[in-house]
Amino acid sequence: MALTAYEQETIINFNKEEKTASIFTYEKTWQTHLEKRLGLKPVMNNGLGGKEYQIDKKRIPMPRAPMKLSAEQKKALTDRFPKARQNAQVARQNTTAEGKSKHETSSR
Repeated sequence: MALTAYEQETIINFNKEEKTASIFTYEKTWQTHLEKRLGLKPVMNNGLGGKEYQIDKKRIPMPRAPMKLSAEQKKALTDRFPKARQNAQVARQNTTAEGKSKHETSSR
């Protein structure tokens, strides 16, 4: 029996007393994230593609209100991104160069 996209829910459930939350989802990207990025194992698989996971409820953030930025703030962020990207690229190159020089030193 195939479920419609509407029926393929993601449910995050917790209560005030328990320290763990339950996440039930059909969404493959959520399942991959929970398993590979967070290292969680499903505690239940319903056989139709839905899996349930248990997680410490402290790891579930409260929803945040969208940031309201003025035109000035948006411009400042826009100007900052290329510099940050360039700094990250230089840092990666330095890390790669250091790794190569250590490898060359150790192989001598």
